[in-house]
Amino acid sequence: MSFTQYDQATPRLQRSELAVPGSNPGMFEKAAASDADYVFLDCEDAVVPDDKEQARKNIIEALNDIDWSGKTISVRINGLDTHYMYRDVVDIIEQAGENLDTILIPKVGTAADVYAVDMLVTQVEDAMGLKKRIGLECLIETALGGANVNEIAKASPRLEALHFGVADYAASLRSRTTVIGGLNPDYVCNGYPMDQWHAAQVNMLTACRAYGLRAIDGPFGDFSDPDAYREAARRVAALGYEGKWAIHPSQIELANEIMSPPEAEVTRARRILEALEEAAAAGKGAAQLDGKMIDIASEKMARNVIAQADQIEAKSKK
Repeated sequence: MSFTQYDQATPRLQRSELAVPGSNPGMFEKAAASDADYVFLDCEDAVVPDDKEQARKNIIEALNDIDWSGKTISVRINGLDTHYMYRDVVDIIEQAGENLDTILIPKVGTAADVYAVDMLVTQVEDAMGLKKRIGLECLIETALGGANVNEIAKASPRLEALHFGVADYAASLRSRTTVIGGLNPDYVCNGYPMDQWHAAQVNMLTACRAYGLRAIDGPFGDFSDPDAYREAARRVAALGYEGKWAIHPSQIELANEIMSPPEAEVTRARRILEALEEAAAAGKGAAQLDGKMIDIASEKMARNVIAQADQIEAKSKK
């Protein structure tokens, strides 16, 4: 293990992340009552320019008036290249900052983008005397963001998570696809379907784990195809992602299911710890379980599984 260590971000359960347009307040109460772990109220892509200001007002009212307990509540602000962004940050924090957990920054391209939002958030928090520190999360959804993902991941102590935004990422790369998530039938190798976003997802995941952040996968556009959503979620879960977006309420249950460790996996993780404890008592650094060797690396993997299972259990008791 390197002597250089980075603190882990605030632990949050983030299996399912429900996107809710700020211009549609009729959806707010339903989102608060849903089984989603995380909800973000959107000022950006889901809101047309003429509705931006009203959406911001709707979000402020919702943060103050609706009970979001049991969920991480976030707001996706507009991009730094728009004139809406600074008012999103200032107005929402000034008027509802105590009820906000994180700010989701879209289309982050450089570490300086994060620095700029951090500076603005800090100034507003200090001016308002807010005691609760608002976290930051970044969407990696451009070629520039993908190229700079490691610098972005360590850009601010407020950072908690990176999200992979596949649709804008595809547009930024000028990829020949109009599919939002899932496999492209034209992307094959030796006749087998491949995931064209695998490399970008691994790069982002590596940056997250190196610098203590959560890794979240973004949207899957075809909400009429639950099986394809499950397949996409399984792929990122296998890599080590902690959650996936739900752009439709029907995807919440799917995300919670796939992004939760299976009961058999949790049981085996607990058995690994027990076997290693017995081995340590006998003066051994490794052990055998079901005919397979296990060691300190096995313990680390097992503890990751158990930590998430414990988070899920704790939420179920609230």
